[in-house]
Amino acid sequence: MGKRRRVAERRKTRPAVLGGMSAVVVIGAGVAVYALYGGGAAAEDGTGPASAGRKAVKTGPLTAAEVRTAATSFLTAWQGGEVTRAAAATDDASAAAALLTGYTKDAHIKDVKITPGTGTGAEVPFAVRATVTYKDVSKPLAYDSALTVVRGTSDGEPVVGWHAAVLHPDLKDGDKLVTGEAGTPPVTALDRDGGKLTTAAYPSLGTVLDGLRAKYGKLAGGKAGVELRVVRGKESQKAKLSDKTLLELGKGTPGTVKTTLSASLQAAAEQQVAESERASVVVMRPSTGEILAVANTSRGFNTALQGSLAPGSTMKVITSSLLIEKDLASANKSHPCPKTFTYGGWKFHNDDDFQIKGGTFKASFARSCNTAFISQAGELTNDDLTKQAQQVFGLSRNDWAIGVPTFDGSVPVQSAAQMAASLIGQGGVRMNPLNMASVAATVKAGVFHQPYLVSPSVDHRTLATAPRTMSAGTLSQLRELMQYTAAYGTAAQAMSGLGPDYGAKTGSAEVDGQKKPNGWFTAYRGDLAAAGVVQAGGHGGDTAGPIVAALLKAGG
Repeated sequence: MGKRRRVAERRKTRPAVLGGMSAVVVIGAGVAVYALYGGGAAAEDGTGPASAGRKAVKTGPLTAAEVRTAATSFLTAWQGGEVTRAAAATDDASAAAALLTGYTKDAHIKDVKITPGTGTGAEVPFAVRATVTYKDVSKPLAYDSALTVVRGTSDGEPVVGWHAAVLHPDLKDGDKLVTGEAGTPPVTALDRDGGKLTTAAYPSLGTVLDGLRAKYGKLAGGKAGVELRVVRGKESQKAKLSDKTLLELGKGTPGTVKTTLSASLQAAAEQQVAESERASVVVMRPSTGEILAVANTSRGFNTALQGSLAPGSTMKVITSSLLIEKDLASANKSHPCPKTFTYGGWKFHNDDDFQIKGGTFKASFARSCNTAFISQAGELTNDDLTKQAQQVFGLSRNDWAIGVPTFDGSVPVQSAAQMAASLIGQGGVRMNPLNMASVAATVKAGVFHQPYLVSPSVDHRTLATAPRTMSAGTLSQLRELMQYTAAYGTAAQAMSGLGPDYGAKTGSAEVDGQKKPNGWFTAYRGDLAAAGVVQAGGHGGDTAGPIVAALLKAGG
């Protein structure tokens, strides 16, 4: 790193070992090597387990000593600017070397000091303190990261499992760190009333503000500053992730972008999701499509706008509109709801195998009877649900332009059992809270209004439209189903006291390897619509329901 002398060049003996979990040995002028778990750093003279020869590929769980040795070897080399040695201590030397080289040359980061924390199993957390210097301007950089030790595929020796996130937690594989004049000027985002939106006040908006800058930075008339930022690679761009500023060295001049967000509802949404480990929610206005609040418990990925999750029984809102249009169901007519129903070789169940004898379709919808929908699969073509989602609800067309990146839902054409599963929001169907809030908004408004966060008048973009609307009869029945569910069905407890101009649908989506299902809830009240998901939370009425209902109440 620059003219700084490397650790390995200054000493030919092994570093001393101190006790404790994060012991420090200071060498020369401020260069430190750290010992993990009290066991000392790996030998620098080539002696040790690796030099004894490889008679067989090592297997089995990693020992604490192996984790200690691999982690220390990597962190010591990284801290000392020894790129080749650090990269060799990983399972992908080429990718690691490229990113570690860029860490110095492109990101202009120097004087790196790394302090390991207390490891758990094969994972070792660590703190990084460094300096970013660009054109005689320097600022301190501090962040936390972690690495995981794995066995190498060729010899089974312990090495660091390489991912870009090891270098910095905001990096995805293929991304890089760059310091320089930012390509896109900063923006000051305002709420609908002109108040300033910041991540300090609204932590969930980090990804939203990044997206607004990427979209409107140049258009808003700002001037770029000097920053350390994450520059997204191809895979991140495909996932619609925006570049991210990590450190500002020289202030730019921000432009101003006004959004549709409501400061009061955004604050309420932040508070609501904070009470769950993995919650996301969106609130919007059905009559216009304006997005009023976006919040996620997680700060790293905007599940509310870009998530791709099975929506479970909230999908039955779309399916019901299809069945009613095709005269396969009617709100107040009798409809089968057996304990189980087999289609395409799959046996579908209701929750706890309940059944409704002699009940109406409205009763099946309100109680979320799966078999009431699966039993109609044989009367549908493979693309019926896809067309209904696209043509009436504006979903799965990949044409929304809300002002920041979004995932617009996916309802693929499927066959046999998968087609049947899609009717109840499983199979290949994927949605997020924005999509499902839009579904409730379409029912309330009677027509699809594309959600948006920035007025189209700002950049003269064209909002997406749906080719057709539901008939008055279908719409009336669909509202009746949702109103009955909010008053007497699985959504009644969450929606208590919010009627009578309301409607709701709950959902639970099973996820492989997850003990509890994702809990979904979509609803409208007056000129507000909202949807939320609590991942691995359980039934939607108990988890996402209270979040959505609280925001509908807060919005008046």
